[in-house]
Amino acid sequence: MEIELQMKIIKDLIAQRTGKNSVKIEYTKSKEIHAIDELVKKELLSIKSSEYYLSENIDDFLEKNKIKVLKLPLELDLETKDILKQLTKSSRKLAELKGITKTIPNSLILINALVLQEAKDSSQIESIITTNDELYKAEINIGVTSLATKEVQNYANALKKGFSLITEGKTLTVSFIIEIQKELEKEPTKQGIRKKFGTTIMNQSTKEILHIPPQDYEEIVVLLENLEEYINSEDEIDPLIKLAIIHHRFENIHPFPDGNGRTGRIINVLYLTLKEMLDLPILYLSSYLIKNKTEYYDLLKKVSNEDSWEEWILFILRGIEETSIETIERIKKINILMEDTKKEMKEKKPKIYSKDLLELIFIHPYTKINFIVEELKKDRKTASKILNELVEINILEEVKVGREKYFINTELYNLLKN
Repeated sequence: MEIELQMKIIKDLIAQRTGKNSVKIEYTKSKEIHAIDELVKKELLSIKSSEYYLSENIDDFLEKNKIKVLKLPLELDLETKDILKQLTKSSRKLAELKGITKTIPNSLILINALVLQEAKDSSQIESIITTNDELYKAEINIGVTSLATKEVQNYANALKKGFSLITEGKTLTVSFIIEIQKELEKEPTKQGIRKKFGTTIMNQSTKEILHIPPQDYEEIVVLLENLEEYINSEDEIDPLIKLAIIHHRFENIHPFPDGNGRTGRIINVLYLTLKEMLDLPILYLSSYLIKNKTEYYDLLKKVSNEDSWEEWILFILRGIEETSIETIERIKKINILMEDTKKEMKEKKPKIYSKDLLELIFIHPYTKINFIVEELKKDRKTASKILNELVEINILEEVKVGREKYFINTELYNLLKN
């Protein structure tokens, strides 16, 4: 690890312990840490000291202060009264969500609508900000795509790839997780298991160091293999409790140079589909984590430092319940809007109505003539006429960008945006 990064980690750790805003320490060529402040001295005290300074080897310091990651399963009582009570509520709402997805005639409607929103929310946690409008334009290759929008698209593609992998493989392996991360991170130097010493988990808002994860490549691999075994094992622990443990464990291992948070959130929903608690990957905790960001980071740290598993598991279970309720309501609204749109098309434009056309403008909130041509097998003149007729009855709104034009399902767009 570079000396500058080592020193930053040590300063941050001591600042947390002492409550000092500024920690003054120095190092020598032999990598000895020197401190003058009495409180800092006390925190560093371990190897040798004198009246004027105290020193300690940096590598020894880091080794002592990292949190030991124990292998799974945990030897703890994970089914307390409070956990079981919340588990019942969360499981009930998740089952309701699974049932209501069957009321949507085409699964792509939900996958396209909800995956993009999750991609946007999950990326926002990492301070990657874009808008729904930018995302939908990028999906249909209209205009210039920003770097942030491309990263959000990468997230959506990674989630879809992960769903495809577990659907076919019926398992969630380390190799699958690495493939998902590579979809997220297109820069080769950021792909795969990290080998560079010096990674820390930090609260992005406060810059407080929460955790020093395993630094050794071989140790990371062993822990990932242990996690894979735990994910795919059959035991008596409820899958929703295991999901909370899996999420914390993955974030604690922090195996990649970048994209750990986003990969971890993709693993959450893939695990639910793997365990057949959902048929489609449509329960996303990112919006819940955004609303409770401070508590999320505090609990991540608290589990690592104090083994506060009950608080963490309850936090995740409440998130599952809350997010299930929100997703159920959103699906109900999509269903109502589809029925209203169907009725209006049949009444006002019966000659162009078809089930396939209705589904197409809900699969693609932003639609182009090419979609009608390719997916409904119409010629361009007919496709243009169909879209213009939908504009006439205010189901779609036409927008021009240079020489290109696209059509927005405005009510669906507003529903998803809100």
